[in-house]
Amino acid sequence: MDFKLTRRALAVAALATGLLPAAVSAQDYTGTLAKINDSGEIVIGHRESSVPFSYLNDSQEPVGYSIDLCMKVVEEVEKTLGKDVEIRYVPVNPKTRIALMANGTIDLECGSTTNNLTRQQQVEYLPTTFVTGTKILTRKDSGIASVSDLNGKSIALAQGTTNERAIKAAVEAQGLDVKILPVRDHAEGMLSLETDRVDAYSTDHILLFGLIAKSKTPDDFTVVGDFLSFDPYAIMVRRDDSAFELVGKIALANVFRSGEINDIYAKWFDPLGVPADPLLSAAFELGALPE
Repeated sequence: MDFKLTRRALAVAALATGLLPAAVSAQDYTGTLAKINDSGEIVIGHRESSVPFSYLNDSQEPVGYSIDLCMKVVEEVEKTLGKDVEIRYVPVNPKTRIALMANGTIDLECGSTTNNLTRQQQVEYLPTTFVTGTKILTRKDSGIASVSDLNGKSIALAQGTTNERAIKAAVEAQGLDVKILPVRDHAEGMLSLETDRVDAYSTDHILLFGLIAKSKTPDDFTVVGDFLSFDPYAIMVRRDDSAFELVGKIALANVFRSGEINDIYAKWFDPLGVPADPLLSAAFELGALPE
C-alpha cells in the first residue's frame, strides 16, 4: 500500500467530515460574518438619547446598557473570526433603524428597540434584554394622570415607534381630542415638553425615567398612567442570517448564565432606582441557554 496515498486519502476524508481545524477558512463565512471578516469592521447602529440604553456621553461617545451588551457580542465575533475587528458607530433613530439594518448598513442595532412580529418581517432579534411598556411623561402640575386626561391637550410622539401606535390607539378608542406633535427622537420629544410646546411626551417607561434623570429640572416631571403596551427590548440583527444570530445568542447566553448581566444591569439602572422586573429576570434565565 502506498503510504503517501493513504495519508492523502485520510486527509480528504477528514476534510469531508470536518475533523481538521485547518478546513475552516474565510470562504466558510457567510452573511454578516463574511462582511465583517472581509472589511475588518463591525458597524453598530446606536441611539443618541435613549438613556440609559444607548446615548452620547459628555465626550460624544455612545454608551449605555445596550452598548455594553453589544460589546459582548463584538467579543464573541472576534473569537469566532479569530481576529480583532474595528468598531464603526452609525447613529440611528426610530424612523431609520430598521431600514438601515435591512439594507445592510449596520450589523448590530444597539438601542431601545422592541421586538415584535411585524418587525420580524424585515429584521431579526437576539434574546430579550429588557422589558418595558408605554407610559406618559408630563409636568407634575399638568393635571395629567392617564390617557383620558389628554383630552384637549397635546402630546409629542416619536415617529415609527410602538409607543406612537399605542397612544394613537388609546386616544381613538376613547374618542379623545388630542393634538399630536411628531418628533424625530426622545431628545426632541423631551425638548418639546420642557419648552411647553406640548403637555406630554410618551415612550417606554424606562426611557422616560432616563429623560427625567438627564433633565436640568428633574423635579418638575413625572411618569404617569398604566402600561399601554408590552415592549420586550432586544438587540436587532439581520434577518435570515442564522450564523451571525447564533454568535449573538452565544454571547448573551454567557452573560446571562455567568450572572454578569446583574452587574451590567446595576451599573445603568441602579442610579435610576429601577430594579429588574421579575419578568425580565425570567427572560435572563430563559436566555441562559446551556452550551
